[in-house]
Amino acid sequence: MLWDAVQTAIASVLPASEYELWIKPITCTQEHGKGMILAGPDRFFCAWVEERYMDLIRQKCLEAGLSGVIRFQVNSALPEQGPVVHSRSGSDRQLRLPGVPQGALQLRSLHPAFTFDQFMVGESNILAQSACKALAGNDYSFGRCLFMDSSTGLGKSHLTQAVVHQVLRNAPATRLRYLTAQQFSAEMVKGLRNKSMDQFSNKYVNDCDMLLLEDVHTLTGRAKTQEELNIVLDYLLKSGRRVILTSALPADKIEGLDTDFRSRMASGLLASIQAPGFETRERIIRHKMAAQDMLVDDDVISYMAETLQGDIRRMESAVMSVTARARLLKMPPDLAMVQEIVGGFVDLAPKGPSAAAICDYISVCFKVSREELRSRSRKRGIVFPRQVAMYLTRKFTAHSLSEIGGMYNRDHSTVLHSIKTITQQMLQKTSVREQVEQLVRTLEKRR
Repeated sequence: MLWDAVQTAIASVLPASEYELWIKPITCTQEHGKGMILAGPDRFFCAWVEERYMDLIRQKCLEAGLSGVIRFQVNSALPEQGPVVHSRSGSDRQLRLPGVPQGALQLRSLHPAFTFDQFMVGESNILAQSACKALAGNDYSFGRCLFMDSSTGLGKSHLTQAVVHQVLRNAPATRLRYLTAQQFSAEMVKGLRNKSMDQFSNKYVNDCDMLLLEDVHTLTGRAKTQEELNIVLDYLLKSGRRVILTSALPADKIEGLDTDFRSRMASGLLASIQAPGFETRERIIRHKMAAQDMLVDDDVISYMAETLQGDIRRMESAVMSVTARARLLKMPPDLAMVQEIVGGFVDLAPKGPSAAAICDYISVCFKVSREELRSRSRKRGIVFPRQVAMYLTRKFTAHSLSEIGGMYNRDHSTVLHSIKTITQQMLQKTSVREQVEQLVRTLEKRR
């Protein structure tokens, strides 16, 4: 058979370990004048071979006299299995598969349910979802660079991880870098300290096919990190690589960014994810109830969708609470049960002014500019208003410590320290307590 000759030819140019792992298991199920059909043991195997070895296979087929089409398929005679991972004896460190470049992947932990199939599409997120799905499939109809922004809990991380899941499934040879902006910054600082910046730059410039960077709003005021990331983005985009950036704020609303860096970030498609509408919330809740094997009447679903607005994570928590109560009582969820449970989640819903409104209000009250609040100044006249602003932002919004820190050019530990400081001063100093309580009362009137 011609394929036997082709395999022999490939064996002469590949290392034995690579040939044994990726070429020898391939079988030829059909061979004719117009080409041949090759079969591998599973989808992962076939996708990997097509990505890494198809050019070599075509070349050796031509040399053997076959000029037709070559197609791959999964060998239906074998049970499909996932890729086998071998580990060193006595070590948890994984061995690289033959032919995979060292450091090919850099991934945050992936949630198994954060896939495109599990993402509920509606008017509020269809642009972001469509762009992510296109980029995951090497479709550049939305461009090669995507900047996604939204408030917390609306699906940025879900979509980003859905891209990673799809790329790993369909093109496992892709050199992915998926991390947060804070991780990128910390890695860069480590490179500076160890005098290994060449290695750091090479990792993101030459050894990266796709960069997914979350929480870029936390780079506020970090000039050196912005400069380095700007160089990386410039090279990746000019060389046709794929880039996805996420942020809690729109690009033009992030303070303390270099003009060139802001322009580079926003050079592609800008997609804002809004809170889901009523119909989308109904589909989300119905889907999550079904995933818990709960049969729920339409009026119950409608009540939950009407009541639970905004953050999708609250919907998930509410569904889990309803499910737990129903199983404990061994009865299907009814409207009375759901009203009792959901009421607690409504009380937890974010209320009152936004973080930006709080910043503006503090700026006016203490006669300091927003830029001064976000500056590195340690003057008492700026530090105290900044700490109060962080305290009030934590009180009135659902932003995390890291997100609040990004708004004021600080990390989460500084925000936590500020909240503790204001809380302690309110207990110890009547003047501080009265001042903060007056600010709270004024902000509460703005709900």
